[in-house]
Amino acid sequence: MTGVWDVVVIGAGIVGAACARTCAASGLRTAVIDATGIGAGATAAGMGHIVVMDDSPAQLALTRWSQELWRELAAELPREVEFECRGTLWVATGEDEMKEVRRRQPVYASAGVPAEILDSRALAEAEPQLRKGLAGALLVPSDAVLYPPAAAAYLMHEAIRMGAQMLSPQRVVAAGQGRVRLRDGSELSAKRIVNACGTGATDLLPGLPIRRRRGHLVITDRYPGFVRHQLVELGYLKSAHSIASDSTAFNVQPRQTGQLLIGSSREFGAEDTSINHALLRAMVQRAASYLPAIGRLQAIRVWTGFRAATPDKLPLIGPWPGDESLCLATGHEGLGITTSLATGKLIAAEILGEKPGIPAEPYFPARFLGENHSAPVQTLCGEAAHG
Repeated sequence: MTGVWDVVVIGAGIVGAACARTCAASGLRTAVIDATGIGAGATAAGMGHIVVMDDSPAQLALTRWSQELWRELAAELPREVEFECRGTLWVATGEDEMKEVRRRQPVYASAGVPAEILDSRALAEAEPQLRKGLAGALLVPSDAVLYPPAAAAYLMHEAIRMGAQMLSPQRVVAAGQGRVRLRDGSELSAKRIVNACGTGATDLLPGLPIRRRRGHLVITDRYPGFVRHQLVELGYLKSAHSIASDSTAFNVQPRQTGQLLIGSSREFGAEDTSINHALLRAMVQRAASYLPAIGRLQAIRVWTGFRAATPDKLPLIGPWPGDESLCLATGHEGLGITTSLATGKLIAAEILGEKPGIPAEPYFPARFLGENHSAPVQTLCGEAAHG
């Protein structure tokens, strides 16, 4: 892997894989470096929900565009990616939450996203396992699910098929000013470097506004037909996007295998992948409060992972001020699976000087730099280890 590369992508999670695929497809000489293997980090800890979210106009634009890209790609995806348009049911417990359902439906419609309001009876017919007495739901039929590690592997293998080269396992200890230094002392030269390291992005660029947020997932044995849609409580929006406290929310996904994936939890301050049994218990109890029979199902695995959270709940995508060679593709928190394809498009457009499918400025890292704040220049010093 000698010579000067057009692009070096650091990180082979689903975001890095999407960036590599799009860059390679654009004819850019692309290299990818990762320490642990394709999709082994946050990607392996994601639910794989391809969901449109409307917490802000910028979030709506990014998730909507990326979902369209996933749907365009669906016919090419191999069976092991398990892509299915299951649809999402945003479940409302009472009239206050039904008001939110009625508020959100026209917002989705204005963005070209089909959405249907279900009353209590229609919800019970759609998902008989839900507890009685729920007020209704918002059905978003275009939302999909997939198996993230297999999706990341497909994107990376496509990048390699198009000419990208991958160096793994190998750790990057410094990157910037057109050079990438590896732990073994070797260096790569690149016109552009993409930091797609997730929570490890700060190892290579200290001071980024990113916090590690641990989450738990549970997967059950096979119970085909137990639920039909991705089920999420309306309160998830408040819970998942709280930046001040730990939280749990009802979030259950049916897998193509007949298994159920149960989430979700979020906690700051955790530094390892151990299980927080109190938080896990609260998460499962939350799920049982919506799906009473879920407590009788057999769980076969529990695991945790870390998401990269930003203060404004939007990812950092685009050029890093102070180093014209450096771009960021990180900070996606719980939406990295959904927004990976759009992130790849935004990065490639930035590198090629082209106009992307949506305005790129809302995701630029520069938004966190005040007018009188000088952006630190990333130099080849220090011994942070990632990739």
